Amino acid sequence: MKYDLIHVRPLGPVIGAEIHGVDLSKPLGEATFKEIEAALHEYLVIFFRDQTLDPESHMRFAGQFGDLEPPHPFFPKLESHPQISVLENDEARPPETNIWHTDVTWRDKPPLGSVLYGVDIPEIGGDTLWANMYAVYDSLSEQEKERLEGLRAVHSIEVFGASGNYENAKDDGALSEILKQYPPRSHPVVRTHPVTGAKCLFVNATFTQYIEGMERQESDALLGYLCDKVKTPEFQVRFNWTKGAVAVWDNRATQHYAVADYWPNYRRMQRITISGDVPQ
Repeated sequence: MKYDLIHVRPLGPVIGAEIHGVDLSKPLGEATFKEIEAALHEYLVIFFRDQTLDPESHMRFAGQFGDLEPPHPFFPKLESHPQISVLENDEARPPETNIWHTDVTWRDKPPLGSVLYGVDIPEIGGDTLWANMYAVYDSLSEQEKERLEGLRAVHSIEVFGASGNYENAKDDGALSEILKQYPPRSHPVVRTHPVTGAKCLFVNATFTQYIEGMERQESDALLGYLCDKVKTPEFQVRFNWTKGAVAVWDNRATQHYAVADYWPNYRRMQRITISGDVPQ
């Protein structure tokens, strides 16, 4: 696509681009936003550097992509803007997102995407990797694609129960209530993107528990094989965070991995997720 109002610099041949010439702290015109949205569909994850966002401008920009998700049941949040999750790590709170995942697949409608803002960034380390799940699916053989057609997998929030970073995960009563509020959800193993119409793999090592209708051993083996595909560098882009950087990703067709090599140094990120649809 030709971009007239923004400058797009691809970061690799498969996924990822930096966008320049945009100040996200100011309201964006419809034409400029449409080009940003088109770039998201084309590159799946887009980055903006040297931004200065207060909560209002963060929410205004995220809200242009769609309705905002309610507060995350475990993550700390800004009291004034509870839809903004605060992701803080330090010596006492080691990072736990250094595993490939798609966000919040334990909802019946997993998010369209997220807008992540780098508030306090360590001097070195802490990159994030994203993987193109169209490319992962396309790498499968025709026989493998046929095997996956029509399969569904169950996704669960239960993994948060093992976390030591969130108060309500440590409280058995609070954890039990959250698990009741968010029961396991079934999604297709291969989903069709509602905008592009392309197929992508939609299972991940963090929240996907098993494939329906399979013996557990067979399910574990297939999920392990599919999740290992995500680790292929040719499907990925790696982003080096700087203070004020913003990442926007399409949660329907990507996975990401937050490298934890900066720990025990302090890092603070603020994230808004955008409501999605029922995977088809």
